[in-house]
Amino acid sequence: MSEFERWAARINLASPSTLPHLWERHVLDSAQLIAIAPQARRWLDLGSGGGFPGAIVGILMSEHVDGSAVLVESNAKKAAFLRTALGLAGAPTQVEQARIETCRAIGRDFDVVTARALAPLRELLNLASPWLQRGATALFHKGRDYRREIQQSRDAWDYDLLEHRSVADPESVILEIRNLRPKSQKLQ
Repeated sequence: MSEFERWAARINLASPSTLPHLWERHVLDSAQLIAIAPQARRWLDLGSGGGFPGAIVGILMSEHVDGSAVLVESNAKKAAFLRTALGLAGAPTQVEQARIETCRAIGRDFDVVTARALAPLRELLNLASPWLQRGATALFHKGRDYRREIQQSRDAWDYDLLEHRSVADPESVILEIRNLRPKSQKLQ
């Protein structure tokens, strides 16, 4: 039994219905981000939960002397799991147990900010804006309703967007977002 399975039996790390497909549904889905941003070395994962995609990215960053990942998770049990599992893996990661809005990583620069199953895109852009407005690229996993989320987010934000079809789920995409700018407010 893997460390993930041991902890998942006690705390909700992933939907129980997806556990039989852990490799395809979670690990592969997370690992595909490296191919989208192969030069990125400093990663930030928001709302890391059971470690997807942040823990997988962190483990893959072990291949690079200058690679690292910071995972932000507010739930104490999930943060404890992440620290334990990533420590056993020897991954160059830091787990920060905090709410995104108050985490210490706010003052740091990252190449990529990730999130998966955290919030609708408009809210996710609000949460990630401290890093995206300083030049980080967002790689956000989104499901079949992603077009509606993009449309709703455009009321508040301008940004450059690339859509990458997920290799793990044909109905999902990875949204690559750059150059995030708040919409200018018209004078009334």
